[in-house]
Amino acid sequence: MLPPAPTTAPVRLGKGQKRGQKKEAIVTGLYTIAPYGRIPQEVVAALRREPGGPEGARPVPVEKELRATLEGKAVAMTRLVRRVTQREGPQIEHRVALTDGAEALQQQLRTHVPEPTLVLDIIHATEYLGDAANAVLGETHPYRTDRVRAYLEPLLSGQTDAVSTARAAEANDPTSTAPQRQAVRRTVGYYQRNRSYMHDDEYLARGWPIGTGVIEGACGHLVKDRMEPSGMRWTNAGAQAVLDLRAVRLNGHGDTYWQFHRQQQHQRLYGCSAPVPPGADVQALELAA
Repeated sequence: MLPPAPTTAPVRLGKGQKRGQKKEAIVTGLYTIAPYGRIPQEVVAALRREPGGPEGARPVPVEKELRATLEGKAVAMTRLVRRVTQREGPQIEHRVALTDGAEALQQQLRTHVPEPTLVLDIIHATEYLGDAANAVLGETHPYRTDRVRAYLEPLLSGQTDAVSTARAAEANDPTSTAPQRQAVRRTVGYYQRNRSYMHDDEYLARGWPIGTGVIEGACGHLVKDRMEPSGMRWTNAGAQAVLDLRAVRLNGHGDTYWQFHRQQQHQRLYGCSAPVPPGADVQALELAA
């Protein structure tokens, strides 16, 4: 009898890792917003939650439209281009596309919507500064946030090359450990690859958005909050159907969709497209209101 095959010891999961496989959802957002001029110091204060942030009411995104798809970046971009084309008009002065810095996503944007100016999300750029500071100083070091802040203002002032050079010098420090050098070089490589999309001083002067907060929030309340609770398992078709319904509701089209859905159901059942009266549930809600 052969001895039992040796079993591989379970590998301890790293920070943020989960067991099981995931399907990537591509989230897109389309909206119009009025220009909102700021200076780098105001943005730093806002990001660091310090006094001295921008004064006055911040413009609100208009006609915000969120979508999430499991069919890949190409499908997401094709749908986005179709909606962008439908919303074109003389009221649109500038076209800006914000991304998290993923090269594959940037390539899809340049292929499908070459007109907008690509802008790197400042939140992701700041996270890379934080990762490098954590590696060099440690997550609990009292001067870690000061190190991030010292690089953040030059970054917002369009001095990407200067920040990259300073960080590269840290990576070449002979006293640094291999993991520290690796983390710093990863940050430098990220900035060097995205330097064409990091003219934040120009973007701020023109009043453009430089953060993907709309999308980051949508990744949470559109996708994760519903799809990733403990113990949930999905088929691709079922997950996509739920994502579509949630997007319809979040975009404020819930009532219109359900009216269309009832009309289509009436057509299938009775062969005519006569207007469908409100259902008993809708009438009950109206009476209760």
